[in-house]
Amino acid sequence: MKQHDGMYIDGSWRPAEGSGTIEVVGPADGKVIATVPAGSARDIDAAVLAARAALPGWAATTPADRAAVLSALHGQLAARAEEIAGTVTAELGSPLAFSRAVHAGAPVAVCASYAELAASYAFEERIGNSTVLLEPVGVVGAITPWNYPLHQIVAKVAPALAAGCTVVLKPAEDTPLVAQLFAECADAAGVPAGVFNLVTGLGPDAGAALAGHEGVDLVSFTGSTAVGRKIGALAGAAVKRVALELGGKSANVILPSADLGRAVAVGVANVMSNSGQTCSAWTRMLVHTDRYDEAVELAAAAAAKYVPGERIGPVVNAAQQSRVRGYIEQGIAEGARLVAGGPEAPRPEGCYISPTVFADVTPGMTIAQEEIFGPVLSILRYEDEDDAVRIANGTVYGLAGAVWAGDEAEAVAFARRLETGQVDINGGRFNPLAPFGGYKQSGIGRELGPHGLAEYLQTKSLQF
Repeated sequence: MKQHDGMYIDGSWRPAEGSGTIEVVGPADGKVIATVPAGSARDIDAAVLAARAALPGWAATTPADRAAVLSALHGQLAARAEEIAGTVTAELGSPLAFSRAVHAGAPVAVCASYAELAASYAFEERIGNSTVLLEPVGVVGAITPWNYPLHQIVAKVAPALAAGCTVVLKPAEDTPLVAQLFAECADAAGVPAGVFNLVTGLGPDAGAALAGHEGVDLVSFTGSTAVGRKIGALAGAAVKRVALELGGKSANVILPSADLGRAVAVGVANVMSNSGQTCSAWTRMLVHTDRYDEAVELAAAAAAKYVPGERIGPVVNAAQQSRVRGYIEQGIAEGARLVAGGPEAPRPEGCYISPTVFADVTPGMTIAQEEIFGPVLSILRYEDEDDAVRIANGTVYGLAGAVWAGDEAEAVAFARRLETGQVDINGGRFNPLAPFGGYKQSGIGRELGPHGLAEYLQTKSLQF
């Protein structure tokens, strides 16, 4: 792709207002691969102004017309899937096969789902003597993370456009190149000028300016719970809506009747996926005490297959590498038993972390409570189902989870007791139409499918 040294605002690339730049560093070798402009509050002002000017016209389009634009955007993303995969691999470090399957594949599927939903969604209904209208909330400020950079862009922008909203996107500074590629796709797809705008920049500067901007009607943010609190406070001061998809510390509960070998293998794969940089990762494996030692042995053997630089990539940057290694050291200091991996760097270059598994983890340990965001699994034992529920629900998070049992009904009954927004039963597959989001401090609102579309709509009733 062509590297852009400006912002995509009002349908064209224009120079940034300031002179600052951001170096994009490849985490596999630490080399600078590109530079992008560091947007300022003035760039955000320009983008929001363009989005506000475009809003009346875009909101007035028919759902069928919006569906056609999203279908064209889907076609552009699909046609450039290989370029997307290579871009994400360069700036995030994911193995190319994973980038092709997930970082390029998932956004294409999600965009297709919103092209279909835009055409079929019931934007109005009759209730008694009233007609209820679902209308676009307005200008959306979308702030996206680096761990699934294009997926998170599409999961916000596509439903916003389907709803009739206009968007200003501020992507993560570590992975801005795929955001520029998305802007190229939006332009080629015929998204009208001002309907989608892109400003690259740092969170404390461009991100804060976008979240607090009086011209933004809804802020959709994905990232850490700590930053989510700050964005919520900025938005709350202006009484504007927020959608927050935040942290997680999800439990993978293996009931005694489960196929232990499969449950452990899939559980380890889930934690190692994307180098552990997944908010919904099942980072706590809960195993009945009678099968605990066997599960630990299986998990350690499974983790050893994830060779850094081959099957598992680096974490996003040196700061994240240091953070994850610090958590591993803290786990050892608090008495957890290291059975795979450790804090030592597995390769002399790049931001790699050894796939790590801890046994003898107790619920109160730091590694069992805080989100590590790296390839680190904690295995906890439980005595009975009530104990497992207590442990699984015993964190401030509630984003995702998994339950394994020999009988599906048994697994479902247990899943109903979990305080979490999404639970996979016996390895259930990803569904791009299922709502994704959390309980407790894992966030507010939902993404994906019709529930994700609803986040970008507001309700008006007409009485007759």
